[in-house]
Amino acid sequence: MIERAVFDWLLEGDVAIRFQAFRDLCGELKPDLQQRIKNEGWGKAFLEKRNANGHWGQKYYQPKWISTHYTLLDLKNLNIEPEVPLIQETIMRVLTTEKGPDGGILPIGSTRQSDVCVNGMFLNFASYFKAEEEKLVSIVDFLLSQRVADGGFNCRSNRQGCVHSSLHSTLSVAEGILEYHRNGYAYRLPELLDAATSAREFILMHRLYKSDKTGAVIDPKMTMLSYPCRWRYDVLRALDYFQSAGVAYDPRMDDAIQLIHEKRRTDGKWPLQARHPGQVHFDMEKPGQPSRWNTLRALRVLSRYGTK
Repeated sequence: MIERAVFDWLLEGDVAIRFQAFRDLCGELKPDLQQRIKNEGWGKAFLEKRNANGHWGQKYYQPKWISTHYTLLDLKNLNIEPEVPLIQETIMRVLTTEKGPDGGILPIGSTRQSDVCVNGMFLNFASYFKAEEEKLVSIVDFLLSQRVADGGFNCRSNRQGCVHSSLHSTLSVAEGILEYHRNGYAYRLPELLDAATSAREFILMHRLYKSDKTGAVIDPKMTMLSYPCRWRYDVLRALDYFQSAGVAYDPRMDDAIQLIHEKRRTDGKWPLQARHPGQVHFDMEKPGQPSRWNTLRALRVLSRYGTK
């Protein structure tokens, strides 16, 4: 399935791509490559954008996409070494100064209510970067308090109320739970794993991107291959989560898997079809061009599910 020319092309990319390509496509863990991420390429470039006050951008969440929040998410997705002192210092600062009365990160608006999607993403990278468990307790409590009856999550649940979950929020929280579990945290873990199971069922119920009532595509943007994904849901991000979580093949994945097959270029690579508008530190890749990020992610998805 993985053409040698395509694999070699991946290895010509950033050291973060090389590290993940060897690990995920060949089963070869190369710690020396991971150790280099903080000192060269994209990893070094992100770290150099950190301000003297320990943050990126202007505030924790402003402006998109150069804020502390999204830069930490980018660094986590590079798979930079977890034990980078500058990053761990920033996360501790956020946990100390950015909690709202409801226990979640990022109080926003006059009611100072936290955002479910943001807290799912925060749990994701804070767990990866080894935040102290006791500091994550209120984040876990907040997220579990926001489960919707249909099994997923919705960032409107604690503000406007909702009766139906959001794929965006549901996937962000599921990714956070996966990283929390993977890194050995224990607080309310059985409840979180139950929430992750119901979240996956919610996504599968929608065949990853379709209405569970009509079968129509929920949003055409969910079928576009973008990277970084930010908070936005798309089929490749969802399938990459499923394979990373070790979820067994389910026939309700078929439409999304077929979509990934169809987006493969004749040269065996996948394109960057879109980028989410907003200020960035720098462009890792250009829309319309072949994308190492999307190619890497598509190949690890198809390595697990592509022949089903």
